[in-house]
Amino acid sequence: MRFALLIALAPALLVAERKPVLVELFTSEGCSSCPPADRLLQDLERRQPVPSAQVIALSEHVDYWNSLGWRDPFSSRQCSLRQEQYARAFHLESNYTPQMVVDGRTELVGGNGGKAVDAIARATQQPKADVSLKWHAGKLAIHVAHVPAGDNWKVLLAVAESGLRSSVTAGENSGRTLEHTSVVRSLREAGSVRHGEFQADIEVVRAKEWNADNLTAVAFVQDARTR
Repeated sequence: MRFALLIALAPALLVAERKPVLVELFTSEGCSSCPPADRLLQDLERRQPVPSAQVIALSEHVDYWNSLGWRDPFSSRQCSLRQEQYARAFHLESNYTPQMVVDGRTELVGGNGGKAVDAIARATQQPKADVSLKWHAGKLAIHVAHVPAGDNWKVLLAVAESGLRSSVTAGENSGRTLEHTSVVRSLREAGSVRHGEFQADIEVVRAKEWNADNLTAVAFVQDARTR
């Protein structure tokens, strides 16, 4: 499982002298074990507990809990399929929630803060690609350089929304108000890396229910065999 990361398009999101580390949380509003993991992801993003790392959070809501009493309004089949790909790569018997994946290299139970911090610290020791994002002529211009050797790298682009909240009225979390950060609204393949570089202008379509003020774009590079 390999990543060469990463940058996010948000004011002052990246801090000098810190290496970006992607932290993905597979979660569901229908899962009673998930709210503590949701809070941990928010805490990692807010506190940035590893001095050498800049945590880039993505909350990926799976849809396989939807038949068990509560339909997660932020869930998607795409997130479930992405988690299945990780399950195969990590040789797991099945998907589970909450699951945290750090830089595509380490998976752990999503509420384990100690292991998460350790995995984030280790991830800073891995090589990173240089990725830049900027708006150009109404599109998102992505430029990737200095990708580690290999011929299977794909560039992925996620659009995430923070500040989301749900009042759950059924299922395991009935009666609770749940808050989320960096919820993946869309995830797409932007293209393939060639000779260590990639460049493209990508049109980003924003759904009317998304709050533009709370959106962040995240581009990262991942081995096509493990994404």
